[in-house]
Amino acid sequence: MVKLKKLQKGDKVAILSPSFAAPGRWPHVYELGLQRVKEIFELEPVEFPTTKKIGASAEERSKDLIDAFENTNIKAIISSIGGDDQITYIKNLPKTPFVNNPKPFFGYSDNTHFANFLMLNGIPSFYGGSLFVQFAEQGKMNEYTIKYLKHALFDDGEIELQASKVYNDIGLNWNDPETLNKQRLYEANVGWIWEGDQNAEGITWGGCIESIDELLRHATAIPTLDDFENIILLAETSEEMPSADSVRRIYRALGERGILERIKGLLVGRPKAWEFNKQNSTKEKEEYCKEHREMTLEIVRKYNSIIPIIQNLDFGHTDPQIPMPYGSKIRIESHNKKIFVTF
Repeated sequence: MVKLKKLQKGDKVAILSPSFAAPGRWPHVYELGLQRVKEIFELEPVEFPTTKKIGASAEERSKDLIDAFENTNIKAIISSIGGDDQITYIKNLPKTPFVNNPKPFFGYSDNTHFANFLMLNGIPSFYGGSLFVQFAEQGKMNEYTIKYLKHALFDDGEIELQASKVYNDIGLNWNDPETLNKQRLYEANVGWIWEGDQNAEGITWGGCIESIDELLRHATAIPTLDDFENIILLAETSEEMPSADSVRRIYRALGERGILERIKGLLVGRPKAWEFNKQNSTKEKEEYCKEHREMTLEIVRKYNSIIPIIQNLDFGHTDPQIPMPYGSKIRIESHNKKIFVTF
């Protein structure tokens, strides 16, 4: 894996929409995100042709990705949001523009596909930090999220992760501009849930479990079984809130492919357990997350009895969020329950 250059204040960063062009649907949220990039991180956001173009073709979005990487004035790329169709075109991207111009990319959810593409070409990225959900958080950006975004953008070396004391997965409606002045509801976080006493070290790979499912079912290129001997798997579920049984089948597919028996460890992001079409109570959310945790341990342990499995981490579709280094070194110290990532 190549070593990415860190940013300096004043650098230009591309704002792209490799999946859904949310800036075209909610321009007021988009403008707030741009403002935060400028004021909090002192970076200069640069819009590309399809950033706000709803329904842009795969070819158009591919061109934006290529142009942003080849543009020497652009020092990093921040995705506007996720979506659900990168599986249809990321695999067709040419390798050379990215291999010759590696730079940090921030995105999660459907952006799992592009992160996987970059890793296969020796380029690390960051799983997290979308413009709409993290930078444009209503009311104000979360300080925990700011801290780890600054580590990813500006800092070099190994950082010890800390669990957030609170979390949020209850959204505010972007259709109403007035919500930009409101604050999301944060609740007490139970912290990391640790199982296993073996230390581990490896390179991170994974992402949104539904996107991993797509990678498997469409036979898209992923790391080889030999590669998985040195990989710590990242996994988290999306706002679609899949059932534990659905996720069980995806883990089982990873097991039957020979992946789970080879990985060095498993880090699971806190499940999102509330959505506008399923507004669960706190108790219902706790039950949903507990069912997922128990299922994960049950199915993964059938294929691997020794790796450390740490759940309820601060990455994925809830907040606050760590933009987890993807394709970068991570170190797990089970004896004192510490996790170190290389930013």
